Amino acid sequence: MPTQGVSRRHNNYLLSASHREGVRTLLSGFTACPGLFYATSAQDGILSRLRIPGGIINSKQCQAIAEIANLYGGGYVDVTNRANLQIRELSQGINNEVLKQLQDLRLGSRNSAVDHIRNIMISPTAGIDPDELIDTRPLVQSWDDYIAAHSELSGLSAKFSVCFDGGGKVSVSDRLNDILFTSELIETKVYFRLHLGIIKEKPPIDIGILFLPQCLSVLAALAHVYLNHIDINSKRKPRLREVVNSLGWENYIQQVEQRLTFSLIRCEKLIKKLFPVKKSECFWHIGIHPQRQQGLFYIGVILPLGRLESRQLRRLGDLAEKYGSGTIRLTPWQNLLITDIPHEWVVEVQNEIADLGLDSAVTNFQSALVACSGKRGCAASATDTKGDALALADYLETRVKLKRPINIHFSGCEKSCAQHHNSDITLLGVSDRNIESYHVYVGDSHEKFGREIYQYVSFAELPALIEQMLKVYKIHRLNQDETFAEFVNRYGTTQLKELFSQPSEIYQGLSAVCN
Repeated sequence: MPTQGVSRRHNNYLLSASHREGVRTLLSGFTACPGLFYATSAQDGILSRLRIPGGIINSKQCQAIAEIANLYGGGYVDVTNRANLQIRELSQGINNEVLKQLQDLRLGSRNSAVDHIRNIMISPTAGIDPDELIDTRPLVQSWDDYIAAHSELSGLSAKFSVCFDGGGKVSVSDRLNDILFTSELIETKVYFRLHLGIIKEKPPIDIGILFLPQCLSVLAALAHVYLNHIDINSKRKPRLREVVNSLGWENYIQQVEQRLTFSLIRCEKLIKKLFPVKKSECFWHIGIHPQRQQGLFYIGVILPLGRLESRQLRRLGDLAEKYGSGTIRLTPWQNLLITDIPHEWVVEVQNEIADLGLDSAVTNFQSALVACSGKRGCAASATDTKGDALALADYLETRVKLKRPINIHFSGCEKSCAQHHNSDITLLGVSDRNIESYHVYVGDSHEKFGREIYQYVSFAELPALIEQMLKVYKIHRLNQDETFAEFVNRYGTTQLKELFSQPSEIYQGLSAVCN
């Protein structure tokens, strides 16, 4: 029978004795991040997070997760912006035997002492992207195995984050991470370039270091140098950037190099130009796409705000088993891919997806719609972000037609948990005299959310305002390839307000012509 009453002191889950001390550390409050082996309180109950290295899960894992969500949670799972899975609304403890089964299914590290470390990120199209230089999936497996075998890495910050980018079209190199390895082709050889996250709330920065694909030893050295400069018994672990900035990144790299059996390459010896981090459009993976494997395709499926009902997860796992390779890939854009589908079955799978109430059309407004858990799930949120986001998408779906998605981000507070980079339109929840409303921001900017255009817009007013903004964009953009961010960045704030405030009847009929 399930253990009654959930607290942060879940049992040791039938773990081996060698791991229990690490679990005690986790349960003592040293990390506020939720995980499989410990729980975190949320507004809507208890939250448990399943760490999915690389975001790849198989059909058997899908069935197990769906069962847990039904038995213990709210009957659904949420895909996160690190391609984890969250089970929310837990009201009672999970049976120890079930937790051990999840661990055996590799839905938790075999060493629970390191399971709090952030999920390892790669492109969801790793190994199938026709443009990639190297398949990064083995690197994820190697690093996950390494941290499981080295319990001393339990001293790492829970936010210690690593990303491998294989150089394909669907890039993850602009995601926020502590450490990023990007691949690069130089004179027929693939090298990795090292980037470090040394500026708060900004993607990792290229520090001019190249090496052949020996990521594991470099990554291990980066981690161990970090541990050498922190108090591993402290409740508050510094971020990697704090340690790097304290030492100076050149000094940090010198200490890393002392732990290696080979020398790192200063890239100025090979190339003259430093390449910027590749930015991936958040919708490139949506829809039907050919794989590098001849005759096979993948389908990018839109999940409304990253949410999957248990029945949908179960059925998608069955579809992957029946028509593909039996795996589903979660994305940092909170959608998923079904891969390895033979050409003759693509339409059949697409129809099955539609029967589940899901869509794979890039024109769907939900394809780039992002929202945090909102006031239903988080006490810090000022607004019902998820409910408002879905209502806005429903409103826009029949009123504005666009051939490329608009990234609209609802954030219930300043922390911006659901999306850490600028979106096309950011809607920041605020409370004014107990009235829920939003500040409206647009475009790229040095500011956290972009440029502020409007303040204290009630949700009753918001859908018509966003509709007007998008219709203005359709009419005044230079061409159909100009993004919303590029459009708004051509205008000053005052000019934008003047454009957006023109009488709506001016745009009646024109937007259809400008599709």
